[in-house]
Amino acid sequence: MATTTSSAAPTTLASVTLEVADPEAARRFYSAFGVDRYITVRASEAASAGFRGFTLALTVSGPATVDGFVTSAVGAGATVLKPATKSLWGYGGVVQAPDGTIWKIATSAKKDTGPATRAIDEVVLLLGVEDVKATKQFYVGRGLTVAKSFGGKYAEFASGDACPVKLALYKHRALAKDLGVPADGTGSHRIVIGSTGGAFTDPDGFVWEAARS
Repeated sequence: MATTTSSAAPTTLASVTLEVADPEAARRFYSAFGVDRYITVRASEAASAGFRGFTLALTVSGPATVDGFVTSAVGAGATVLKPATKSLWGYGGVVQAPDGTIWKIATSAKKDTGPATRAIDEVVLLLGVEDVKATKQFYVGRGLTVAKSFGGKYAEFASGDACPVKLALYKHRALAKDLGVPADGTGSHRIVIGSTGGAFTDPDGFVWEAARS
């Protein structure tokens, strides 16, 4: 059984910052999309090509709410990568923001039990990694606590009070396939994760910075 505790100073996810070419345009998009309270943006001209290795996933109450968020994103300038549709697990779709960030909006419900809302039940920062088990243990060593783990396929960490976004790990190629994009990518991930436990870089090159007080 994997160890889920550590003597290291506790580390939790404190913030999610997207590095974009045009911060003002990105802020307008995320406000219209309805997710601006979950992320911040900052200017960066770092080179990046192809899949950046992560997605931000929204879990909502039902299909009509999924459709509402997809419509808002597209109306603000997003591109549809996978149209919202039913699947074995529920209903969902994938869009790409004008800054290149990929967002998945999904629900486990296949039928609506009420009207569409703008409520978001959960936001997950899903990192695509080469070795889920090894990266999970790296984060355990940094003081994070595993909340869910499914062998070498998926791991999710307990969220703290500092950030409403959860951190999870998924196989890189499996994540790309789920999003409907080629797995290849080069350059910057274009994301910086705020940490309550100091600055570090994980085995897949995702950068964590000490969160600003």
